[in-house]
Amino acid sequence: MSFAYSFLIAFIFSFVNPADVPYSELETAFSTGNATAISNMGKEKMLISILDKEAAYSQSQATLVLKDFFSKKPATSFKFNFKGKESADGSFAIGIYTSKAESFRVSIHFKKMGNDFKIERLTIEKN
Repeated sequence: MSFAYSFLIAFIFSFVNPADVPYSELETAFSTGNATAISNMGKEKMLISILDKEAAYSQSQATLVLKDFFSKKPATSFKFNFKGKESADGSFAIGIYTSKAESFRVSIHFKKMGNDFKIERLTIEKN
């Protein structure tokens, strides 16, 4: 009986994967200018630097700051061109955000928190 129970539990957990870095969700959020989705993927407090203006923001403040950027520089495309290796500490990624004739380098540092990767630092700078 305990063997069958152990086998069942092992079988169920074999389908449960720990969370990966949400690259595709972030690509979609940046491409559509969805500031709320991006800030919801962040820690409670995250460091955001946009065009050399840097500060620590709560998720709600981060949403406002990103909405302001997206309203001034609407997205035409976003694509990650580097995805760092996931580790026990976190990960790092670099993408290119394009808005009309301008392009920006987006650097994102993720911190591993439990089974999730949360945005710890986000930097947007002229490319």
